[in-house]
Amino acid sequence: MLCDTKFAMKIIRAHHLGMCFGVRNAIALALQQAANNPLTILGDLVHNETVLEELRRNGVRIERKLEDVKTPHLMITAHGASNRTINAARERGFQVTEATCPLVHYAHQALARLVADGFYPVVIGQRQHVEVRGLTGDLEEYNIVLNEDDILELPAKKRYGVVAQTTQPLERVRQLAELIGRRFPDAEVRLVDTVCKPTKQRQAAAVELARQCNAVVVVGGAHSNNTRELVSACARYCPRVYHIQTAADLQPGWFHDTDVVGLTAGTSTPDNVIDEVEARLREWNAPRAAEAEPAASAS
Repeated sequence: MLCDTKFAMKIIRAHHLGMCFGVRNAIALALQQAANNPLTILGDLVHNETVLEELRRNGVRIERKLEDVKTPHLMITAHGASNRTINAARERGFQVTEATCPLVHYAHQALARLVADGFYPVVIGQRQHVEVRGLTGDLEEYNIVLNEDDILELPAKKRYGVVAQTTQPLERVRQLAELIGRRFPDAEVRLVDTVCKPTKQRQAAAVELARQCNAVVVVGGAHSNNTRELVSACARYCPRVYHIQTAADLQPGWFHDTDVVGLTAGTSTPDNVIDEVEARLREWNAPRAAEAEPAASAS
């Protein structure tokens, strides 16, 4: 972790934070495509308004429904989509580019293998999340669970094949898979770990960070699942956790001179946004440090 003790208030960055390779690649691909041809993305490429604004400034259109797409070139988001959706787009004559993260592709493949092997598919994740809709969109039967109550609603099967939305906390995934086994002790439960490495790294680093801090700032989109999970992870160990989208959301009254302030960010948060947040904190902190220096030297 990077720690600067020059100021009265210490500011620490998590070891792992911010944009992952899958998001970077998706943004680069969208900008490249848009530079050559009018482009529409089917849904939000990523769940970060700063990124979406940049795409719009570069001429990229964003639509929720296929029938609203007016450009010949169409892009699938980093969260992926079902083969049904992709095939439907191609049948309408669109030239489709997939910006799907490779680790989301892995989750699709893992689930397909489980179904092919005769397992009843169970996805751990948020029912309405675009990634989960993509995972389940080609299945005739399946179930989505996110808590113990959901597991109580599962139908009795001989074999359960379990995967997860790639941004779910691994601890939750393992606990829910274990609960399925307890509820159906005679059934076979096979869990394939599809939680992505960037999520695991950021979750672990956030917990390590929160244990050291009086306050943590988590930077990320308001609708970003992985950012909300970072907020939840930090809140277990730190009394004050603030979820913001940009430096403009910061409030000086949140912080005290003696604070150790942690900084982390979701996987779709641009580097410059994180830097601006840290710069704002240091800007506020400079007068405090100047006031503190004479007292420190006198002692």
